[in-house]
Amino acid sequence: MPLIKSGAIVDDPWRFPAEDTPLPETGPVAVSFNRWRREKAALLARGKPLGLLLTSNDAAEDIATDIAEFDLIALSFPTFQDGRPYSMARLVRERHGYTGELRATGDVSRDQFLFMYRCGFDAFEVADGDAIEDWLRAVSEISIWYQPTTDPRGTLATLRHQHPTVG
Repeated sequence: MPLIKSGAIVDDPWRFPAEDTPLPETGPVAVSFNRWRREKAALLARGKPLGLLLTSNDAAEDIATDIAEFDLIALSFPTFQDGRPYSMARLVRERHGYTGELRATGDVSRDQFLFMYRCGFDAFEVADGDAIEDWLRAVSEISIWYQPTTDPRGTLATLRHQHPTVG
């Protein structure tokens, strides 16, 4: 599945082994929250890079004390209608200060790219290999916002203070 990161399709070095599958001997590995809780000591002893795959049923607060251990946090969108990973992304970035790769996986579509990006996602697993053009268009479609987020673009209020003739 193609991975969009920093505005380009990139090779994905991460492996996401199933719950009952042995971990690869080396290389970046991301595990479920349940596996993390069960095998935390062994995973830490294995060394980095280490990633975590969270579902909509997991809670950002449950990983807050361990967040610095992860080079990757992947949040799974089970369906287009499930918005819980958006909230989790903001909590992970803004409340818990996560600075590593935050990846959107699962039901990730072009209509969501910009809003995922604004919530703090910086990597997107997509089903469509031609999605890079869609991603580039999507993140530039709207340039002025009311709400502040982790996205570096300023809000309308900020722009008004900088340039009193705006808005």
